[in-house]
Amino acid sequence: MRHRRAPTSAGEDEVAAAEPWTFVSRPDLTPPVVAVTTSETGATLGRDGMYAFLGPKDLDRGSAMQGALIVDGEGEPVWVANTGDDAAFDLRVQEYQGEPVLTYWVGQSGFHGSGEVVILDDTYAEITRVSTGEPIGAGNADMHETMITDRGTMLLLAYVTAPADLTEVGGPSDGYVLEGRVQEVDIATGEVVFAWSSLDEVPVTESRQVLDEGQGTRAEPYDYIHLNAVSQDGDDGFLVSARNTSTVYRLDRSTASVDWRLGGQRSDFTVDEDARFAWQHDAQRRADGTITLFDNQSEDDAGWSRGLRLDVDEEAMTASLVTQYAPEQERLAATQGNLQELAGGNLVVGWGSRPFYSEFDRDGTLLYEATFTAGTSYRAYVLPWSATPAAPPDAQLVEDGSAASVFASWNGATGVASWQLVTGPDEASAVEIARAAREGFETELPIPGGTTLGAYVGVRAMDAAGDVIGGGAAQIAAPEPMG
Repeated sequence: MRHRRAPTSAGEDEVAAAEPWTFVSRPDLTPPVVAVTTSETGATLGRDGMYAFLGPKDLDRGSAMQGALIVDGEGEPVWVANTGDDAAFDLRVQEYQGEPVLTYWVGQSGFHGSGEVVILDDTYAEITRVSTGEPIGAGNADMHETMITDRGTMLLLAYVTAPADLTEVGGPSDGYVLEGRVQEVDIATGEVVFAWSSLDEVPVTESRQVLDEGQGTRAEPYDYIHLNAVSQDGDDGFLVSARNTSTVYRLDRSTASVDWRLGGQRSDFTVDEDARFAWQHDAQRRADGTITLFDNQSEDDAGWSRGLRLDVDEEAMTASLVTQYAPEQERLAATQGNLQELAGGNLVVGWGSRPFYSEFDRDGTLLYEATFTAGTSYRAYVLPWSATPAAPPDAQLVEDGSAASVFASWNGATGVASWQLVTGPDEASAVEIARAAREGFETELPIPGGTTLGAYVGVRAMDAAGDVIGGGAAQIAAPEPMG
């Protein structure tokens, strides 16, 4: 009764067609199928406690639902959150007030977004929501960044329509642009503790984005910079990625001004030819001093998006290629994407507008890859997670003639090893009549033939030691008597 169909064979330029998952116990959840195509020794995905974090979206490309999705190394769903008409972006595990939390952006999105960041604890209870502060106003956080700092703050982006002279880019003198804004917001208080506005230091002439006819008006402002990431660079700065200038800007935290530009028309660095990037995402400083990013290379006819690790020498003002992380076939991701460095040294690439995520070793060898059928995921991460939901499990009794089964699931639980089916006159006196090892998101427990069900029928989630997990019991609607 549990359904999954594997994707059909498809080339890199196709999105594999597949029906989504369906579950008897949770018919409201229809996440996309995730198919693992490469899994080699040394991959982090597949180890106990390690999961992939995705935000499947783009309903017009065949996804049955959009929202937040955690899957295991085999591509099996672990937690599914259907966000309806609102897309979920940047789902990941972070740390807040010394505890692991789950965060994701939700709101209305297109090339830009207006929304807020949800923070959940390890029972999936909501702790708080974070958004932009004044002068931008609450509810206007863009979906491109949600990073929590070790200061208990969150780094956010936003776009504001602002007047600008566009004559040097072929537009009107009284034109309008989407100005990029960076804010660092105190999560507990909502206070803005850092702010930067792109027009103060980045003129429209730095843009590589073509100003199309009819653009540059208040109704259709020119997206000249398109900020898409902000991350910490030590205690005194930030790295900001701007897609439409193909530039990474370093901001000084104390002065809120640009220290230097990497890439683009006004680069302060001499960039080696094999290290050049365009329309990039997710620039971050790593512990060894290198900078990593996702190099989209879209619109440059390169045909080959990739992850990059760059050696950036701030004395010689040069940038050179250390490693690239590329797929085995040409793959052009026009938008979105990220590069995550794992604790053990491996790298994860989320391919943004292409429905893939990959894990490489530090030298660029592909260890793991999976594809899904839900259009796109803005970023993809591989992270440890342990959770016991506050909500109880779900179970459904299905009868088929003289046979019957109970289907059990517990959305988001990571510690379930097996399921116990019990019955009796009431919960306190119910006894076990069947047990089954957990099988993916939903497990079927056939009711043994000849069993007489009592007034109470329920399931219990059990850990590897055979103990019932706290809160892991669910009563099923009382069935008709069976013999």
